[in-house]
Amino acid sequence: MDERAAGPDEPARAGVDASVESVFREERGRLLASLSRRFGDLDLAEEVASEAIEAALVHWPVDGVPSRPGAWLLTTARRRAVDRLRRDRTYAARLAVLQVEADRADPAPAADADGELPDERLQLFFTCAHPALPAEDRGALTLRCLAGLTTPEVARAYLVPTATMAQRIVRAKKKIREARIPFRVPGVDELPARLPGVLQVLYSIFTEGYAASSGPTLQRSDLAEEAIRLARILRRLLPAEREPAGLLGLMLLIHARRAARTDAAGALVLLADQDRGRWDRAMIEEGRELVRVALTGGPPGRYGVQAAIAALHDEAADLTTTDWPQVVALYDVLFALTPSPIVALNRAVAVAMRDGPEAGLVLLDALADEPRLRGHHPYPAARAELLYRCGRFAEAAVAYREALEQVGTDPERAHLSRGLAAASAAAGAGSGSSAGSDSDSAAGTRDG
Repeated sequence: MDERAAGPDEPARAGVDASVESVFREERGRLLASLSRRFGDLDLAEEVASEAIEAALVHWPVDGVPSRPGAWLLTTARRRAVDRLRRDRTYAARLAVLQVEADRADPAPAADADGELPDERLQLFFTCAHPALPAEDRGALTLRCLAGLTTPEVARAYLVPTATMAQRIVRAKKKIREARIPFRVPGVDELPARLPGVLQVLYSIFTEGYAASSGPTLQRSDLAEEAIRLARILRRLLPAEREPAGLLGLMLLIHARRAARTDAAGALVLLADQDRGRWDRAMIEEGRELVRVALTGGPPGRYGVQAAIAALHDEAADLTTTDWPQVVALYDVLFALTPSPIVALNRAVAVAMRDGPEAGLVLLDALADEPRLRGHHPYPAARAELLYRCGRFAEAAVAYREALEQVGTDPERAHLSRGLAAASAAAGAGSGSSAGSDSDSAAGTRDG
């Protein structure tokens, strides 16, 4: 029998409900992973997990929170699942086939010496990010199953109606079931091909939190923090892999600037103007250590290199003392690893800071016909700001208007509107003077 904490008195009962919620949020991924691995069905796992938490809400306020709440929830959920399968023999037979297939592919681990079940969340990471699932479904399913977010919370994360997100999650789980996607960790030969998909899902979640694609705010820290929490879990589960360390380091080094990226009114504060004293130094130090791990022991990976670039920004006292030659060199390495137009855009930004705006514009103009940059507002925004710095104000105004048509968040829209007003005024006055403070938003000063 579980040892239990002393039963709460009446004034503390409300706190028990909060404890249950906290435990469930923390244990949800582990619980779903174990249940999915045991029964081979994510729908069943979610249903009995919900029933277990409902039972906890009834029993724990009376009996006290168990000393091992996760084990209590898992035992209760397993019993509910067995009861369901006994009532539905056809369903049970189908799940039995799936379980046999899963065991052949990856035998279930045993409990440890303390009776605690092993952490099987790694299997769930790879299942949620399986390449057979549509890309838009992978992040949603990861947040639902591993981060413990409710469907309405996931819907808010992706800025879609709850009903739409519910359909997306149902579709993903149906695909897992019908395609018989196994709940297992890929073998050594598969891991290099599969791990990048998991990392990309987590990075996409973080990016939406750090730089929201639309809405009234520049960043959504709760979403970024969920991505960091999941990246920490993945790092613990794959300690020998360097790229999870690189991804976590990248997230921390960028998220460390969150307090300085907006002012008290929520307006965008450019990297050049940020109060670096407000950056989270403990987070930066942790990120720097992870960069060292990611770049040691073999060829660098894309997240390790990106983290190294972020570290250079965080280590500099200000924009002018940033080691721009090294930033450009790292972008060269990154482009060799992932030759994408986004990397080329960011490299052009760094070249502009190293060699001047004209040099950056040459590189940006070479990307003008790149289809993957259409609708990507940082591209015309970077051109606008460099054109302004070059004194080509009329062209800058055109580029600012293009960026305004594409931008999604209110703080960025306000910033670009100020740039447009300055460029239009300068063009109308025929001024050839150098840009004022707004010109400091040139590509190289954009945060991240």
